Amino acid sequence: MVSKTFTLPTDWYGKRVLIEFDGVMANSQVWINGHLLGSRPSGYVSFQYELTPHLKAVAQSNVLAVKTDTTLQPASRWYAGAGIYRHVRLIATGPVRLAPWSTFVSASKITEQQATIRVQTGVVNSSDQKKDISVEITLVDPQGKSSATVACPAQTVDAGKTAEFQRDLVVITPIRWDINNPVLYTAQARVVSGGLPLDDEIVSFGIRECSFEPATGFWLNGRNVKIKGVCVHHDGGAFGAAVPLQVWRDRLTTLKELGANAIRTAHNAVAPEFLDLCDRMGMLVMNEFLDVWTVGKRKGDFHLYFNDWAMIDTRDTIRRDRNHPCVIVYSAGNEIHDTPKADLAKRILNSLIEIYHREDPTRPVTQGLFRPNQSRDYDNGLADMLDVVGQNYREGEILAAYRQNSKRKILGTENGHDLSVWLALRDHPEYAGQFIWSGIDYLGESRAWPAISTPFGIIDRTSGLRPRSYQRQSWWSDRPMVRIVRRIGKNEPSPIDPGYELRTDDRLKVTQFADWTPLNLQPHSETVECYSNCESVEVFLNGRSLGPLPKPANDSARVWKVEFEPGTIKAVASNAGKTVATDEHHTATKASKILLYVERKEITQSWDDILRVEAYVVDEKGVMVPTANNQIEFAISGPGVIAAVDNGDVLSHEPFHADTRSVYQGRCCIWIKANASKGRITLTARSDDLESDMMAFEISSGQL
Repeated sequence: MVSKTFTLPTDWYGKRVLIEFDGVMANSQVWINGHLLGSRPSGYVSFQYELTPHLKAVAQSNVLAVKTDTTLQPASRWYAGAGIYRHVRLIATGPVRLAPWSTFVSASKITEQQATIRVQTGVVNSSDQKKDISVEITLVDPQGKSSATVACPAQTVDAGKTAEFQRDLVVITPIRWDINNPVLYTAQARVVSGGLPLDDEIVSFGIRECSFEPATGFWLNGRNVKIKGVCVHHDGGAFGAAVPLQVWRDRLTTLKELGANAIRTAHNAVAPEFLDLCDRMGMLVMNEFLDVWTVGKRKGDFHLYFNDWAMIDTRDTIRRDRNHPCVIVYSAGNEIHDTPKADLAKRILNSLIEIYHREDPTRPVTQGLFRPNQSRDYDNGLADMLDVVGQNYREGEILAAYRQNSKRKILGTENGHDLSVWLALRDHPEYAGQFIWSGIDYLGESRAWPAISTPFGIIDRTSGLRPRSYQRQSWWSDRPMVRIVRRIGKNEPSPIDPGYELRTDDRLKVTQFADWTPLNLQPHSETVECYSNCESVEVFLNGRSLGPLPKPANDSARVWKVEFEPGTIKAVASNAGKTVATDEHHTATKASKILLYVERKEITQSWDDILRVEAYVVDEKGVMVPTANNQIEFAISGPGVIAAVDNGDVLSHEPFHADTRSVYQGRCCIWIKANASKGRITLTARSDDLESDMMAFEISSGQL
C-alpha cells in the first residue's frame, strides 16, 4: 500500500473533487481518509472516484491510500508491472459538471467543401436542486481559429440526475486527419447555467473517413491503404511499465521510418497519452482491450474477473478512447480460448459487440481469431459476427475464408516476419493489412531461460534496428532504400561470430549482422544479402563490383556469395540507372574509443521527457566494433539523473537502473532525465583501455 497526505487549495472550497487514475496494476483499492472508494481488478483500465464526501475542511490534511495486489502469479505472459505506474490527477469542478468521458465528437458527411461534426456530452447535476442547463460548443481548427460558439438546447436537470446534450456543427473546407497529415481539431464543451460557466472540457478530434471493404481492404480518405502494422506490448524495456512518453515517441518515429503505419495495442488498454501520440504522429491503431475471456492462459490473469468486470472495463475504455482519430478498429480479444465452446463464445462476443456499437457506432469490431479452422469459427457463425474478420497467423486460412464468403472483410491481426506472409498481403487486395509480431522486443514471454525478453521485434528494447527490419522496410517504405547484411545459417554447429553466443533455442539465434567484421578475418565464404525496394542493386567489395542484381518479382532478398576480405563492402541501389540509395560497412580494427550519439540536445523537466543517448565502441577511424563487449561507465554532472541503461541483449541480466552497462554488438544506451527547470547536464562515458567521450545538454522550458 502507498499513501499520500495532501491539503486542498483554499480556492477548492465548495468544489467537487475527483481523482482519476490512468492505470494501477493490479487489483487496486483506493481509500480516502479511511473510506474505501472502490476497487478495480484490471491494471490497465482508467477510472475515477469522487473524494468530496470524505474530504476534510480546507487546510486540514487528507490521506489518500492505494493498495495493490499482484501476488497471484503468473498473471500474464508478458511483464505487466505493479503499483501506480500511469498518471494520476486530481480534478476540481462544481456540482454541475460534465460526466467522465461523456464528450464524444464524430464527423460525417465529409466532402472537400464541408463536414458535419456532432458533439455529444453528458452533464451530471450533483447539486441538491434542479437546474436549467445548456452546453455551449466551440470548435477550433488546426490553425487555432475558433468557430462561432453554439449552444445545445437547454434542459432542466433534476438533482442527482444526468442529462445528454447533442449539437451538430458544420466545418467549412475541412482538413482531413491522415497518416501523412495528422492534423487535429479541438472541441470545447462548456456547461452553462444561469448565464454562468460551471465546467468545461477540451477534446481533440480528427476529421477523416475510413472503412473496410470486402474486395479491396482498407480505405482512408478515399485512398486504398494497406495497413502495415506492428503489435506492441505496453512496457518500455528498461523502464518497465512506467514509460515516459518520449520513449514511445522515439519508438514510433523509428517504426514510421521503416514504413509502418499502424499499431495493435496488444493485448490491453494503453495509457491515454499513447493514443494522443498516435494521433499526432499519424499512426493508425487497432485498439485491443482483452487477452482472455472466461478461459485463462495463466492462473492469475483476467479470466478470474471477466464475468464481473469485462463489460464495465470495455464500456469505460471505449468512452475514454473514442475521440482519437488514430483508432480505426476495436479488437474484442486476442486468441480467445473460449471459442471451442461456440455457444458460450458467441454469447460473450455478442455482448461485447453490443457495447462497442452502442458506445461508438463509428468504428468496426474485429478479433484475433485463434486457429479458427479447429474451432470452426468460419462455419459456426462466430467469425461472421465480427464487422471485420481478424485472424492471427495462418494467412492461407483467412484468405480461404474470404473465398468461401466474399462478403467478409478480412484483416491479419497478428502475423510473422516471413516473406510468404508479406506476399499474402501484397498480392491480395481483399486482405486489408497485417500486424507483425512484434514491432518491439518486450519484457517477458522469453520462451527460453536465460532470456528475459523476446527477440521477435523488428526493433530491440532500445529502439535499435534489428537487421530483419531492413527487409520489412524494403517491403513497406516508399522511399528508396538499400541495406546490406551478412547472414549465417541457423544450423551452424557453433557460433562463428562473437557477441552472438550459441543459443540453444533456434528462436533466439542471431543470424543476420549489419557489419563487415566477422570473428574470422581470414579468407572464407560469406553470404551477403541486400534488402532494397529499388530496381537494381550492385555490391562492391573494396571497389570491385560483384555484379548488379534486379529486384526479384517476389520481393526476396538479393544474395551474393562473397569470399571475405577486410575492407569495405558497399551496396548501391538505382532506379532508371540513377543512384538513389547506398549502404556500406567497413571492417573494424581494435576498439579504441567511445562515441556518444544523440538525436537532440535539449530536454525539458517534464516527467514524460527523456533523452536517449547511444554509446558506441569504435576503432581509431570511428568504425563501430561489433565484437566489442566493453563495460561503459556513465557519469552525470549538473541537474540531471541517469534514468536507465540497456543494450538490447535479450540474454543480459544487468540491471536497468545503474550507471554502467556492457555494450552488445558494439552499442548500448543511456536515458537521461532533467531534475531542474534550467541548466546544463553533462554526460561522460568511460571504459578501461578506451578513449572517453563527453556530451552536454541544455534544459529548456519548452513543452514536450
